[in-house]
Amino acid sequence: MYKIKENIPNFITLANLTCGLFAIIFAFQGSLSYASLCIFLGAFFDFFDGLTARCLKLNSEFGKQLDSMADMVTFGVAPGFILFHFIFYLQNNIILRHSMQENSFFFPASIALLTPVLSAYRLANFNIDNRQSNSFVGMPTPVLAIFIAAIPHIDFDQFPMFADIQFVTILAIIMPLFLILDIPVFSLKFDKQESINSKVNLLRITLIIISIIFFFVFKFAAFPFIVILYLILSLINNLYKL
Repeated sequence: MYKIKENIPNFITLANLTCGLFAIIFAFQGSLSYASLCIFLGAFFDFFDGLTARCLKLNSEFGKQLDSMADMVTFGVAPGFILFHFIFYLQNNIILRHSMQENSFFFPASIALLTPVLSAYRLANFNIDNRQSNSFVGMPTPVLAIFIAAIPHIDFDQFPMFADIQFVTILAIIMPLFLILDIPVFSLKFDKQESINSKVNLLRITLIIISIIFFFVFKFAAFPFIVILYLILSLINNLYKL
């Protein structure tokens, strides 16, 4: 019975991994909206595997390594392929599976591969960095994945810059760099030992309230701006520590 109990978080982690695998399949089919929905679902499972482990008071090295492997697929490889196909479509006005001729150019679409490459570096570093128990150093991979996954759902008439290949290419270069920058980023998990009026909790509450407002107004287009707000609030938090 205990064996089943101790593997419950691992089963949820495997559900996260499965979402990432389906996201890759949908990305190669050109169904970027379905692919991104799989990433959102994977993020849901990623949140609950850790929560379940804490509620059941389980902590294992195996679960930690499995979680990183699942995150690499769902929040590294899958969003990288979504971004690759999206840029390729903007460049050639056709999805990759219908365009394999010699005159098809993979640059700048191949820049999207920075996402899985730097995600792998960040996840490996996360597992050996003792500083990231209650906060993060660099942007977490699920945050970047959600940023990318939201793009196919954006109303491009309302936000035309996300349909501009130069703008998206710049994002494909800059955003993954935040994964590996040595910049402290606060966690969204509330600490019971912290006062609700603490500075970091006020920043968390501010982020949550503004995120809810943004989502109701802009729907999926809100996620990229929410991610940017998250980074800005983290920088503000760092400045107050100086």
